[in-house]
Amino acid sequence: MSKKRIYIIIGVIFILAFFAGNLVYPQLLKLPNFPQIPFKLGLDLQGGSHLVYEADLSSVEKAEYSSAMQGLRDVIERRVNLFGVQEPIVQTQEARGHYRLIVELAGIIDPAEAIKMIGQTPFLEFKEPKENYQEILSNNQKVIESGEGEIEDPYQATALTGKYLKKAELGFDQTATYKSLVLLQFDDEGSKIFEDLTSRNVGKPLAIYIDGLPISAPIVQETISGGKAQITGNFTIEEAKALVRNLNAGALPVPIKLISQQSVGPTLGKISLEKSLKAGILGFLGIILFMIFFYRLPGILSALALGIYAVVVLSLFKLIPVTLTLAGIGGVILSIGMAIDANILIFSRMREELRGGKSFAQSVEDGFNRAWPAIRDGNLTTLIVAVILFSFGTSFIKGFALTLSLGILISMLSAIFITKNFLRCFVKTRLENWKWLW
Repeated sequence: MSKKRIYIIIGVIFILAFFAGNLVYPQLLKLPNFPQIPFKLGLDLQGGSHLVYEADLSSVEKAEYSSAMQGLRDVIERRVNLFGVQEPIVQTQEARGHYRLIVELAGIIDPAEAIKMIGQTPFLEFKEPKENYQEILSNNQKVIESGEGEIEDPYQATALTGKYLKKAELGFDQTATYKSLVLLQFDDEGSKIFEDLTSRNVGKPLAIYIDGLPISAPIVQETISGGKAQITGNFTIEEAKALVRNLNAGALPVPIKLISQQSVGPTLGKISLEKSLKAGILGFLGIILFMIFFYRLPGILSALALGIYAVVVLSLFKLIPVTLTLAGIGGVILSIGMAIDANILIFSRMREELRGGKSFAQSVEDGFNRAWPAIRDGNLTTLIVAVILFSFGTSFIKGFALTLSLGILISMLSAIFITKNFLRCFVKTRLENWKWLW
């Protein structure tokens, strides 16, 4: 490879490192209009509550387990969002026949407050248009256009709520269009209320609200009796499924039981973050000193490559974004160690080639080529383990696996493009003849 091409590659690497470094620490140069993206900190670093619930699916058919858990997740997520919790994490987990709901609420330090927030049952209600429905819609449009005033709800409450709904199911129009629709089944009391409600609103929209938020406003086609109804509209299959899930989950048909709770205070989270950063920095400096002491000039190049590697990885964590936890930071530190391991293999092989009497240029190429299979195989096996951990582990294990995987991928690219080209820069220079440096 020509020197000109090598210098171009290195120039691109330094430009990339420059922007990555400013993304990681924008206060350094304070470039105008440069994006400032904060790190996304996990519960153990930011502080908050971690709750684990177990769902009772005994009354649900096995084929509907997944749908029921998804509906439960949606309801709980909607519930915590109403309380203004920033970026809540709500996820489901299945392990050995147990179906669990994991809720992480950053900033909610009091477990009792978090439990109360989760335990409240979402409110499902049906609303009919107010008498001045069209006038309200017209005024709302003016408010939207002018940006002044308040939006008024054009619907008013009725006696029909989610406590009268037995279940909702996905159906299809039996005409040639075969459109998706939602089938509703009310109990006896709900059937009477629904019949009265539809009889006075034929040709008008009947709005469905969950937790005070409008979900759908289908048009009533005719008076409906018998406790069965259908909601028609321009639904896609996925939209209809989502509506069915929301309606069924609106009354929280799947009971949940709190089985674990954990609270992390903001002070403890700050201390954990400071200790993690301190450990990472000390480890980083220790590695650099080790490399310089044992490998001299290649060690200095390795330290530079490692610095570029670190800022690129951290900038990716901001861009994706990756939620940083203590376990995730552990994955980052481990990946740094693997990146150094790749450099050690390259430098050791290169030394062997130099001692064998080969030229510096040939030693660089042959040293890398001989080290690469070991680097590749070692990283790939670790990457496979990380993928398995991410697929089957808990949220904390997934954080470790994700940061480790990203670190491994970047370290392999670092070995190929950064370390190798740094060494190539010294081909046909005075320094290549100073054997004690290598």
